[in-house]
Amino acid sequence: QVQLVESGGGLVQPGGSLRLSCAASGSIFSISHMGWYRQAPGNERELVARITSGCSTNYADSVKGRLIIDRDSAKITVYLQMNSLKPENTAVYYCNADGAYHTPSGIADFRSWGQGTQVTVSS
Repeated sequence: QVQLVESGGGLVQPGGSLRLSCAASGSIFSISHMGWYRQAPGNERELVARITSGCSTNYADSVKGRLIIDRDSAKITVYLQMNSLKPENTAVYYCNADGAYHTPSGIADFRSWGQGTQVTVSS
């Protein structure tokens, strides 16, 4: 199907920055949108930011102005630039992609998730 591999997480001090990357691979026919979700301990997974194939974006209200999502369609990669990080941004960040992939009999829809990357904001 379609695999997503994230990178770029880690430990950062409050006010610092991180840039997450997520590369898609597999028998991809098309991708309608890619996005980032996060899940903090004891909380449900929530949308952080999403970008469509036409580069339309939407963000969670809590991250507007501090996080920027963009994509490189040629590399089938999505990025999340995180600035002015706060301790409450600590979570596991998951990459997500929706689209269509090649099958032996044609094309089918997919929804894939990455394995997650830990982001910890702490002094």
